[in-house]
This record gives sequence, structure tokens and C-alpha cells, in this order.
Amino acid sequence: MAKFTKEGSKILKKVCVISASRSEYDGLYPLLKRIKDSKNLKLSIVTTGSHLCEEFGNTYKKIEQDGFKISKKIHTLLSSDAASAINKSIALGMISFADYFAENKQDLVVVMGDRYELLSVCVPAANELIPIAHISGGETTQGAIDESIRHSITKFSYLHFVANEEYRRRVIQLGEEPSRVFAFGELSLENISKREFLTKKTLEEKINFSLDKPYVLVTFHPTTLEKNSANWQFEQLLLALDKTDFKIIFTKTNADKGGKGINKLIDKYVKSNPQKSIAFKSLGRERYLSAMRFSDMVIGNSSSGIYESPSFKIPSINIGDRQKGRVQSEITLNCEPVCDEILKKINKVSGKSFKNKLKNAKNPYQKNNVSKRILETIEYFLIKEEINLKKKFYDL
Repeated sequence: MAKFTKEGSKILKKVCVISASRSEYDGLYPLLKRIKDSKNLKLSIVTTGSHLCEEFGNTYKKIEQDGFKISKKIHTLLSSDAASAINKSIALGMISFADYFAENKQDLVVVMGDRYELLSVCVPAANELIPIAHISGGETTQGAIDESIRHSITKFSYLHFVANEEYRRRVIQLGEEPSRVFAFGELSLENISKREFLTKKTLEEKINFSLDKPYVLVTFHPTTLEKNSANWQFEQLLLALDKTDFKIIFTKTNADKGGKGINKLIDKYVKSNPQKSIAFKSLGRERYLSAMRFSDMVIGNSSSGIYESPSFKIPSINIGDRQKGRVQSEITLNCEPVCDEILKKINKVSGKSFKNKLKNAKNPYQKNNVSKRILETIEYFLIKEEINLKKKFYDL
């Protein structure tokens, strides 16, 4: 039952959504719109991490351009990408979010994914007795520290919105009550099903780069559970790309350990090959998805090659172990981070028989009305006051 003030106005439930990176915001975008328009909820958006850093494109500006008001910007990112600097960023974030949640009481905090910055959010939120809703839990990425972070966030969280039944079973296996775990589908895919994309000509104008030849979309992040391998692996990818006639659109790394080295290699390559390649700190949702739509393939180790490219019937070459363990479409091919192996996969997806496969490809993450179903579930639990933070461990 809704509650009212003495003046008769409805008391809205306060929902705080946290975003620390460009890709995370793009995934959250459909839900943010629904929360903003809800008659029962009051939205606060807090940005942190790479959103607030010039090196990564000051991507908080895109949130504002989309018509959202940012309630608070919490600066945590240090200039170094060494492990010690990331640890200090987490600690700084924890102090800052402790102050924020103490001063701004919330009815629910929403987080998405597995970024290390979210540990800084979940610990103080839990101590302030604020329930947490986690989107994209239950997944596995065996090559990245994100694996541990994701499952830690699951245990801090009360509501769980996962992409498919396999991930739902895994969250339940972690002891979460089945009635609080919902397999509604991958939220970010609504950006594909509901948006109009740029034409190829308009895309060329917006990125100031000719797409007169076939091109590939490349995003490569460090595999954070492997020591000192990031630069070597990326150099292998560059060697393979050099042996093709494809043009290349690079999107740079997140604020991960070892990311700066990859970004330097991208800058060096583009400087030496300005007609063949171009790089961006962030393309933004519209340009990125439009670039994917017209590409011949997606190459690298980004989750977008797992989630989004199958919806466009675009093949993806997933390099190394960073995404190992995730459910994949049949048109996503895995390979070792070795030049010859990458070339073999490029040649395979370029072949006629593989291209015939694309027409009937299914995306295992695609479902309808994901943001609507998440919103309705959040409203139900908050308005009915069904949340009891004394969680019992659900034994299988």
C-alpha cells in the first residue's frame, strides 16, 4: 500500500543506481528510463570510476546528454593502473560511499555487473541496511578478477536479475532464495531492439573515418588473473590484423589493471596506420552499436562480443580466457591469443559456409520486456515492503 505525507502527496521509494563505466551505463540505460518515469520511485544516479576521468572520455557527460540528472559524482580513480592503485581506489570509494549513504538514505541501491568499483558500493550500503539489487549475476569469467567480485556482490544483494536460467541456477547455488532470483534476460539488448541506428554514411561522418572497405570492431581488455600477459596478447592480435585487408575501429580499455599498456599500443598502431585504423576512448551507445551493425566481425575479449553481436547476426572472435565460462552463441568463436590462431578464426568467419550460419543464429541472452519486468519486480518488493534483510542461506 502506498504511503502519503500529511499534505497528501505520495511518498516515493528512493532508488539509487550506481554507474562506474561507459559499458555499464549503456546496459543500465533502458532501466534508468523506466525508473525515471515511474510514479512510485524517485531516481538518484551516482557516477564514479572511469566515468569521471578524461583519460577514459569523461563519459558521465553522456549520461547528462541523455537527459538524466547525476545526483553525485564520487571520484575514486587514481592515475596508475597498478594493483596497489586499484586497491586504494576501492578503499577511497568505500569511504566516499559510506559518507554518501549516511547522508542520503535510500530504499534500494541498484548495481550491474562485476566492476571492482562496486565493492566500494556494496559494503557501505549493506552496513547502512540498504537492500541491493544486482543485475547480471551468476555468470562466470574465469580469466578475470571480476569472477570473484561478481559472486561477492551476489552475496551482498537481495534481488537478483540474471540473463538466463543457467545463471539463475548458479545464484541459487550460492545460497540465494529462488523467489528473489529472476531470469528476465540481458538488459543491455534492449538498446538493440528498441533503438534506431545511424546509417553507414552518418556513422562515417560522426567518427570522421571512411568505411569504404570491410572493417572489424576491436575491443581488448587485460585478462586480470594473468600476470604481465596483456601487452603480449594484444600484440599478437595486432600482428594478425596486419595480415588482413580489414579496416579497424578500436575502442579502448576500461580502467583495469594493465589497461594503460594496451591503450598505448592502440595509439601507436593508429598513428602508424591512420588510413587503416581509428581509436576511441568511448564511442557511446549509438555509435558503438551502429559500428557493430555494419562491421564484418567483432574481435577481442569484451562481453559485447558475447551479448550483443549475435543480435546483429555479426560473428565474434573471443580471444583468450577473459570471457571463459559465459554462455555463448554458435557464431562466437573462441581462440588462443596467438597470431596464427586468430588468423585462422578470422578466415573461418569470413568463409561462405560460416556466413550462411549467421542467418539462423540465436542469441541466448535475448528476451522481451527485460527493463519492464525488472522495474515491476523492484516496485513490488519496495511498495509491498517485502524485503527482509535477514536472508537465510538456501541449501540445495
